[in-house]
Amino acid sequence: MTAVVGGASSGLGAAIAHELARRGHDLLLWSRGQERLDLVAAELRARHGVAAHTLTADAGDPAAAQAVAEAALDRLGHVDVLVLNAGGPPPAPADATDADGWRAALQLLTVTPIDLATRLLPGMRERGHGRIVAVLSSGVREPLPDLSYSNGGRAALTAWLKTVGRLVAGDGVTVNGVVPGRIDTERVAALDAARARRTGTDAAAVRAAAMADIPAGRYGRPEEFAAVVGFLSSPEASYVTASLLSCDGGLMRSLT
Repeated sequence: MTAVVGGASSGLGAAIAHELARRGHDLLLWSRGQERLDLVAAELRARHGVAAHTLTADAGDPAAAQAVAEAALDRLGHVDVLVLNAGGPPPAPADATDADGWRAALQLLTVTPIDLATRLLPGMRERGHGRIVAVLSSGVREPLPDLSYSNGGRAALTAWLKTVGRLVAGDGVTVNGVVPGRIDTERVAALDAARARRTGTDAAAVRAAAMADIPAGRYGRPEEFAAVVGFLSSPEASYVTASLLSCDGGLMRSLT
């Protein structure tokens, strides 16, 4: 089995790479940071005995999808699992966005992942098997007030996932999204720090307030989130498609 994982140099992407390697997948890992990417790949090879290739690419670059797709097919031969994941755009309230910010956010969160998936879908459909899993944000269910670019870009990707998932279900390809709550990653720590600066408090107070709103009483662990992605990538999940699964400790109140 083979898998392509974006944003794999740290955080959720690295955790997902470890989970898929544990399940026996050979991998192509890609992100902007080659040095950290190489460290993750070396650890995967040593711990799990799988092939782990790397590629430096920026999801904000319009050329990234083609580069990743070509590298995946060249190094892996085919792709069984595609994990769509990238870092988020900067925080911005809804009344403080601009056209350049939206263009950058949509390239990062919508255009590049859709372009990459579209390039790899034909092979999956021809083989009668494939898994596409997108790492989303709680903002696609309950828009977050200071993350307007992320809300919009990931919501557009979510709509595409739902649309294409129905289209390719009969070909043995599943397409799903996983919605994280407060998972203990560098990205969430950075968002907590940014909120602390805006509100004139400190990151510890922001974290404590956030945990108080989570029924589970804590932030999630990256490996817990990765396990959900691992399930959706597995044969056992063959009847789960065009769906969103939450991994949030009960945080989100929405019904859908």
